[in-house]
Amino acid sequence: MLPRSLPETSFFLPDRGEPALRWGIIGTGWIAGFFVGALHRWTIQRAESVASRSLEGASAFAREHGIDRAAASAEELVADPAIDVVYIAAPQSEHLALGLLAIAAGKHVLIEKPLATNAADARVLVDAARAAGVFLMEAMWSRYQPQALAIRALIAEGVIGEPRSVAADHGQAMDPAHRLFLPGTGGGALLDLGIYPVQLDSMVLGSPDAITAVGSLAASGVDATSTLVLKHGDEQSTLTTTLLTRTPTVAAISGTEARVEIEGPFHIPTSFVVRSPDLIEEPLRWSDPTGVGLMDGLAWEATALATSVGEGRVESPLHTHDETIAILATIDEARRQLGAR
Repeated sequence: MLPRSLPETSFFLPDRGEPALRWGIIGTGWIAGFFVGALHRWTIQRAESVASRSLEGASAFAREHGIDRAAASAEELVADPAIDVVYIAAPQSEHLALGLLAIAAGKHVLIEKPLATNAADARVLVDAARAAGVFLMEAMWSRYQPQALAIRALIAEGVIGEPRSVAADHGQAMDPAHRLFLPGTGGGALLDLGIYPVQLDSMVLGSPDAITAVGSLAASGVDATSTLVLKHGDEQSTLTTTLLTRTPTVAAISGTEARVEIEGPFHIPTSFVVRSPDLIEEPLRWSDPTGVGLMDGLAWEATALATSVGEGRVESPLHTHDETIAILATIDEARRQLGAR
């Protein structure tokens, strides 16, 4: 039988003692625009400078988003003593070089997911950050949203019993000219879309004992579709992703006593229900009470980072360096089995 209510959960609400950090932004694509907008609307953090491939592009972005300075290069931005933390929103193939640049300058770093295009490069970034004593975090925004924290709490309190499996999908119909179809740049469905189902499975069940991947490749050789079966002891999770069609992008976490069904798209601010094995028992519904919706959900990861920095941490307790690397290792193996470029 389900409890009458779900566990109380605390969120990464702003202005709760975290430092107000000064942010530098590298990259001026669509995700950077959404991130800065969320940062300024929903946190006490502030973007102070931005760099892009050209000073003209950086200046235009700065004007649009109310940022005081535009840097002529990433090197100039990370050398700025008035910057505390750098958010890297450049293409995935540039994450390693730009991350190392910011770390060498002594800045804390938030790097858009995936942290790197493979587990080995992610380990290089982690080792460099640890040696420098700076905070490094993958911008896996789903981990810091209210629904993720609420789900963690109900699992921790045993509401669903012992978690046994995860089923999740993430598919988008991408234009064949999109960068995700380009090999060598972090293209393919798994690194950009499939990482969300994989990280959810990791959050709930940890690293798999065995990985089986089937799917198809695009003409360019990147993974276009895949289904991953991840073995966890006697149970297994099923995760799917595709660049070829929009899928429901929902997820379910099944336990011995109940099931959590996360409404789509499950990786952005959304709702979930908890269902008992008893078909006639009324499910419990959780809805986000904060009013922070859609892409404004990027704000949660920024406040989470500032909170950890204020606590003297060098990695996120909700998404550790080792777990970040392990998730990429799972994707590496799946891509290897698919023969993806």
